[in-house]
Amino acid sequence: MTEKPLKDESPLARQVRTKAERKLRAQRHVDRTVWLGLGMMGLIGWSVAVPTLLGAALGLWLDEHHPASFSWTLTMLIIGLFIGCLNAWHWVAKERKEMQEEQGDYNE
Repeated sequence: MTEKPLKDESPLARQVRTKAERKLRAQRHVDRTVWLGLGMMGLIGWSVAVPTLLGAALGLWLDEHHPASFSWTLTMLIIGLFIGCLNAWHWVAKERKEMQEEQGDYNE
């Protein structure tokens, strides 16, 4: 897709051509990135919400069947939230790495 630079091409012309190619590539990927972004927000939301709700449900069950001097519900809710945040961090780090690798391919 990228053309070889011409021998008599000025640095300004090369820079303009490179930016134009990058802009055209970005325009082709707009639809994909919008849906990818929305999907990622949903994934991050669910990856935090599900462990948090499961922790709360487990805590309610433990409070009912194994009473203690502390609240199992609150304890398990916090543990579920922590696990969910770690899960979300994992997904964001993975997507960021893929985006950086993709941008590295474009700059070559």
